[in-house]
Amino acid sequence: MALVKEDIDLIQKMIAKAFVEQPEANQANVRYELELRERIVRVEEELKHQRELMLQGFKQMEKRFEQVDKRFEQVDKRFEQIDKRFEVMTARIDRFMVWSFATTLTVGGIVIAVIKYLP
Repeated sequence: MALVKEDIDLIQKMIAKAFVEQPEANQANVRYELELRERIVRVEEELKHQRELMLQGFKQMEKRFEQVDKRFEQVDKRFEQIDKRFEVMTARIDRFMVWSFATTLTVGGIVIAVIKYLP
């Protein structure tokens, strides 16, 4: 059911007549549309501002993550230093144990020899 050219002309005439008969309604519609456009512009500006704030927040978070990474690197270096100290201490304790064992055996042997060979 396609519209014929006459039907389209009739609809246009009726719309034009409705606008001429109700100028107040047209002005109200125009005012309403202008208010809507102003609101849309304000909302778009606010969204742009919010987007800028979010980007700044993301940049700050990236900086914070970089700082945390640097701190972890420092902590890793400290743990490596502590590991080296433990290795040195372990080597010293091992040497001490060897010397203690050797000294104990030597003294024990001397005591047994003294007891055995002394009348």
